[in-house]
Amino acid sequence: MQPMVFITIITFLVTLVFILWRPKGINEAIPATIGAIVIILTGSVSLSDLAIIAETISDAAITIMATIVMAIVLESFGLFHWVAEKLTEKAKGSGIRLFWYVNLLCFMMTLFFNNDGSILITTPILVMLLNNMGLKNHQKVPYLLSGGLIATASSAPIGVSNIVNLIALKIVHMDLYMHTLMMFVPATLGLILLATLLFLRFKKIIPKTIPTKVNGLSLPAYHPLKQSSVYTIEKNRTKFVRNILIFVLAVRLSLFVASYFSIPLSLMSVIGSFILLGWRWAYLKVPPNDMLKKTPWYIIAFAFSMYVIIYGLNNIGLTDMLIHIMSPLVSGSLLHTSVLMGILLTLLSNIFNNHPALMVGTITLTNMPLDAISLKVAYLANVIGSDIGALLLPMGTLATLMWMHIVRSGNVKISWSEYIRITVVIIPPTLLFTLVILYYWVTWIF
Repeated sequence: MQPMVFITIITFLVTLVFILWRPKGINEAIPATIGAIVIILTGSVSLSDLAIIAETISDAAITIMATIVMAIVLESFGLFHWVAEKLTEKAKGSGIRLFWYVNLLCFMMTLFFNNDGSILITTPILVMLLNNMGLKNHQKVPYLLSGGLIATASSAPIGVSNIVNLIALKIVHMDLYMHTLMMFVPATLGLILLATLLFLRFKKIIPKTIPTKVNGLSLPAYHPLKQSSVYTIEKNRTKFVRNILIFVLAVRLSLFVASYFSIPLSLMSVIGSFILLGWRWAYLKVPPNDMLKKTPWYIIAFAFSMYVIIYGLNNIGLTDMLIHIMSPLVSGSLLHTSVLMGILLTLLSNIFNNHPALMVGTITLTNMPLDAISLKVAYLANVIGSDIGALLLPMGTLATLMWMHIVRSGNVKISWSEYIRITVVIIPPTLLFTLVILYYWVTWIF
């Protein structure tokens, strides 16, 4: 084995270990960046490759960052705390009704924003809500675990809800409209099955009754809903929230319009985030400079660095090996392509994490002599494996690892073994169901 090849493989493995281990809580972008620098120094990735990588991830990274900025602005409005209060009211003292509302909230958060934003913003609010209800630890688990799984898996229906999905779309030259047309129905049906299986698993644990009023979900002091001169009654509070949500929905829909006309998605996302920042400045007198601290800029460094490492693996011949493995999987029927590719990406995601797994899988597909429909089905099966199948183990997605950290910080105990005991009976049937539905849906619409 050539030294360059050996160093590249070892760098990839060591980087993954440090990303998943995160000693002393270091940011995952740090080991990824160090790994990328090593890969560049070995010569596995050239300067011309860096330009290709930057062009590939730039639109996806900017789109996701702008979306996270929008979510942070809405959090500063107190919108999500207000939504949590409304969840409690709508539940009307029913723990089962609250379970379904929590799952719906997590689904909508990922659909409107992205999976990382959904986890980072929704989970702390749910922890606070459940703690203030005085529920026992085992009673909190159904809400938090199902919410975390749904939030992460909900990045599958539309490609714009996950930075890796967006990068993969760029690689296979697939627009957002086509992704959604082929994926929304199968993935959403898969999510419904996932939520149903989770409910059946937790039915005996979910409390039958919960408090109808919860204290402690206070709004920020500068929040417009507290400014009596402008927002004084519940009707105005509802109107404010409605206007905010209509705007966010409009921005989300504009991404599909932009994709259809080949306009960069990042342009629409940046415009939307700037308008929302201006809206906050006008109403709350809060300038946008706080976003410099609150925005997780490290996501750009992480995405770029991971793609550099994956590109290095591609350049030393990894994709050639994977092509040899994957060719028999996609040479049969579309059903075999969907199921086998989804299972393969599930295995890769749970071993190596879904970020590198989907990137490697997608690059490999583009180097295979596939017809247009087979390429699309194989790619979408990859997404299902990396977004849903990856939930089998906590290390399968970074979003799940973040979720576990937030939950533990809120003094809710959920161990890896407890997590796996649930997912091992929930994720496999959901994965297979979604992959089979993908095949039947695609053959029906085409």
